[in-house]
Parts: sequence; C-alpha cells; structure tokens
Amino acid sequence: MSLRSLAVAAGAAVLLVAVPGSASAASGQFRYSYTTTDGYEAVGFLNHPASGQCVNLSTPAAEPGTVSRAPKNLTDATAIVFLDRDCEGDTYYVLPPGKGASDRLLVRSVVFS
Repeated sequence: MSLRSLAVAAGAAVLLVAVPGSASAASGQFRYSYTTTDGYEAVGFLNHPASGQCVNLSTPAAEPGTVSRAPKNLTDATAIVFLDRDCEGDTYYVLPPGKGASDRLLVRSVVFS
C-alpha cells in the first residue's frame, strides 16, 4: 500500500468517526391548542418528540370528538399532522421546522421526520 493510499484510508476513517449518526428525536417543542371540558383554551406540547413515531395528541378531554388545532412546529424536523388518530387518513398537512398553522387546522396526531 502506498503512502498516499494509506493517507486516504486514514482520512476516510476520521470522517466516519466525525460524522454523527442520525438523530432519534427532533430538537425543540411542538405546540397545539385545545378547549378543555370547562370551555377554557389550553396549550398542549411535545418536547423533543421522537422521529418516525406517530403521536396521538392528548388533551384532558380525551373524548372521541375532541380535536386539537393551531399546531406550531418549533422543532428542527418536519412535522406531518393528521386529522385522524394514529397518523392515518387522507387529511394531513406538512409543517416545516419553525412553521405553524391557524386555528382552522384541526389535528389529532403527528409524526416527525
């Protein structure tokens, strides 16, 4: 093996060690609004949510008709919010990092890239 080949191989090994692996969680916070059973407005949030896992947005009034709204993606990952639970259904919206939606956007679940 030549000196040049040895240097290239050593450089590649250093790059492999220096490059971090894929993250398992989005950094930041995801927020959403909902109405309590008493009629008060409240805010729910997810801190550093896991990537690639569907999260059903919970509210204290976890009744079948309860829907969250106005999602704010304050994470460093893309959030895909769904009207249906379990990240299912044809009604979804993509929120890039740092973006939010109005009170008109109703959501029940979310998954992060």
